[in-house]
Amino acid sequence: MGQIALEGMEFFAFHGYYDEEQKIGNKYGVDLYIDTDLHAAGASDKLQETVNYEVLYRVVAEEMQAPARLLEHLGHRVLDRVLAEFPYIHGARVSVSKFNPPLGGICHRARITLERRQS
Repeated sequence: MGQIALEGMEFFAFHGYYDEEQKIGNKYGVDLYIDTDLHAAGASDKLQETVNYEVLYRVVAEEMQAPARLLEHLGHRVLDRVLAEFPYIHGARVSVSKFNPPLGGICHRARITLERRQS
């Protein structure tokens, strides 16, 4: 068992509860952690024996382009896609951050974290 992580992914996207947020956009961060068996890839040194990082990034990037009102919804969409694309992984955790959220004061980022296990 092991973990693959894509940390610090950044996107400019048009999410937000308020219509204005969806018009002007904002910077978002995503951290993704995949729990999977890394033994075969470690032994064989073959890409087809593991989760392809490029595919993981593409999945996240595609979901980040589709507007959402809530970070919670966005995180669930990312998990849904990752688990659908890689049914053999054991689970995944995603954190989605909105930089400088419009809260009326100083806040560097708002973040949600979701985790799901495959059944």
